[in-house]
Amino acid sequence: MDFQVVLLAGGASKKLAPLVSQEVPKALLPVANRPVISYALELLEQSNLKDLIVVVEGEDTALSVGGWISSAYADRLHVEVAAVPEDVGTAGALRAIAHHLTAGDILVVSGDLVCDVSPGAVAAAHRRHDAVVTALLCSAPVSGASESGSMSGKDKAKKPVRYNIIGLDPLKQFLLYIASGAEVDKDLKMQKNIIRAVGQMEIRSDLMDAHLYAFKRSALQEVLDQKEKFQSLQQDVVPYLVRSQLASEVLNNGTPPTDEHGSVNGKILLSQLLANSSTPDFHEMYTPVNGSLLTRKTHKCCAYIAGKDKYCARLNSIQAYSDINRDVIGEANHLSGYSFSSHNNIIHLSAELGSKTTVGPHCMLGEGSQMGDKCSVKRSVIGRHCRIGSNVKIVNSVVMNHVTIADGCSIQGSVICSNAQIQERATLKDCQVGAGYVITAGAEYRSESLSKK
Repeated sequence: MDFQVVLLAGGASKKLAPLVSQEVPKALLPVANRPVISYALELLEQSNLKDLIVVVEGEDTALSVGGWISSAYADRLHVEVAAVPEDVGTAGALRAIAHHLTAGDILVVSGDLVCDVSPGAVAAAHRRHDAVVTALLCSAPVSGASESGSMSGKDKAKKPVRYNIIGLDPLKQFLLYIASGAEVDKDLKMQKNIIRAVGQMEIRSDLMDAHLYAFKRSALQEVLDQKEKFQSLQQDVVPYLVRSQLASEVLNNGTPPTDEHGSVNGKILLSQLLANSSTPDFHEMYTPVNGSLLTRKTHKCCAYIAGKDKYCARLNSIQAYSDINRDVIGEANHLSGYSFSSHNNIIHLSAELGSKTTVGPHCMLGEGSQMGDKCSVKRSVIGRHCRIGSNVKIVNSVVMNHVTIADGCSIQGSVICSNAQIQERATLKDCQVGAGYVITAGAEYRSESLSKK
């Protein structure tokens, strides 16, 4: 398709502490016991996009992420790993590698994206409309887990989260307005010229900007060069392109131009504009403003809206980490890459279960892990080579590799990082335990983040 692909894989995200660290960068955080970046890599591979630049923060991260990709995808993908300084943001990361970008169109994908929407379909829509940017929009994911133990149906505790306010044309092809992040909770201002140009706009708050964009390279480069303070693609670059797509200029010093029919009547032109407002050529129309005829053929910003049956989430918070792990072994298990048993779970052949131990549906038990007697695991992922004692309950949790959990522990809604130790009869609810941390016997923690200083 002649698209150059850039995968933005980040570094040691502060929002995900204590799950991430210099030793375990965000890209290598396990989701269903495989690094989160593997989901984006395989999504691209399925669209035959196999030549890509992976951008990470810091040289150490580049070594660890590059090493993992080389071993896992040696004969499948051609990957160049580029290190950029920390905290430059997504726009800053692209600015730093701009000299590598040579194709006419650039496909930018977040390395924390877990979804089943074809990037090739987004790229094709981008080309079809000759857009400067095409953004993938998905249904906003629901967040939170059920207390009931049932994964069927809509859990009452799950809540949809509002991520963006998005304005679309009547045919839902053009992106006319976008506000994200902190802006969503403010009073929103819209430019009259955009509403005037399209006649009507559909405002949506149930869609999420998935951080998968197709850009026309020349337009992207111009914005990155001219707007040196822009740090974020999502909050700076894309909204800027959307705002400026109908910016206007006076033609012929205010002398009305003629259209192909020779008409110079502003009202006729406006009626033509509104009649065509839902067609792809509405950007090409004239529009009268304050008595002068203005036109601007700057660019088109498009939206590709995924179907409601598609899964799409970003691992950009601790809650999202828990949700995605739950989903990938649950309702979105087609993304996991694993074969599920007749009990709808995954128990590695080398794992060992004690007497009267139950591993429920939508659970995963990794290679070489051992569980004692009378344990119960529900809607949880347990990593490789874990040692779990007897009478242990694990619900709605993620336990990473080489974790030791002693007898009588109860773990609910928590994330336990690699090499952590949970001693006898400890109780954890809604906690995050950092790598190598030791929870002492009998301790009780609720909603705590525990890590080595």
